[in-house]
Amino acid sequence: MPRWKLARFVLALAAPAAFAQVPLDAGLPVYQPVEGISGTIKSVGSDTLNNLMTLWAEGFRRMYPNVQVEIEGKGSSTAPPALIEGTATFGPMSRPMKEAEVDGFKQKYGYAPLALKTSIDMLAVYVNKDNPVEGLTFAQVDAIFSRDRKLGHPEDLVNWGQFGLPGEWATRPISLYGRNAASGTYGFFKEHVLGKGDYKDSVKEQPGSSAVVQGVASDRGGIGYSGIGYKTADVRAVPLAMAEGEDFVPATPDQAYTGDYPLARFLLVYVNRRPGAELDPLQREFIRYVFSRQGQEDVLKDGYFPVTAAMAREALQAAGIE
Repeated sequence: MPRWKLARFVLALAAPAAFAQVPLDAGLPVYQPVEGISGTIKSVGSDTLNNLMTLWAEGFRRMYPNVQVEIEGKGSSTAPPALIEGTATFGPMSRPMKEAEVDGFKQKYGYAPLALKTSIDMLAVYVNKDNPVEGLTFAQVDAIFSRDRKLGHPEDLVNWGQFGLPGEWATRPISLYGRNAASGTYGFFKEHVLGKGDYKDSVKEQPGSSAVVQGVASDRGGIGYSGIGYKTADVRAVPLAMAEGEDFVPATPDQAYTGDYPLARFLLVYVNRRPGAELDPLQREFIRYVFSRQGQEDVLKDGYFPVTAAMAREALQAAGIE
């Protein structure tokens, strides 16, 4: 399986040492409101970005009380059709659009949608806080969640005793929690961890990321996957290794920024922008807010990791915003 890493050439920066010490890039601009902004923003897409879109909307509306915001977060796969139909202003996604989704957009508009890299997430594999398992390889995670075992693990993994855990854990069954097929996280995990194999029928599909974490928190034998922003004190993010014999890599910020954590990813917001054309003022100012110091403070508040000033400038330039 090819090693998937958050692009190192983009994230060549000094890595923070711990979550509490993740700094905002001093070069991020402070957002200054402008006059004459009103209207309605409709966001349709990723559940993973639901809370973050809400935080951005709340911060934006404090400056523009006449702006209304509607947020619908049922899964990344709902973003492309909403953008194509014109029923969404923004399409947040926890994965890049598939080729067929981009083609559908191009068929209607003649150009591709614009993808903005708004923040950085780590997709974590969670177990109950009491579970003593030290770490998992991708092949083991595949053998836990997938009936196909495409990464080559020799046996199906169905109880925690198969990992050598002692005492009560020796016979405790593994209980699986995951997302539904509309979720970008579901597709990302399937592609990058399961080798595109099929999930087991025993996976308890949840409607949202927080529900996955809640399920694992209330089930001592539980294991599930969700964004790092949904971590609570009742679950533990298990360190992961791409292959047997490699060091387990913890889901910590320094590993996300260097790209060493194997399930780091950008959180994206798609927008319909014709190349060379200006966005309408409401879209323009919301995007400016997202990539401002205040918007990236919201990213930290939601438990994700902020972009650098250079990445923010790149996104604003792609959107035609000076």
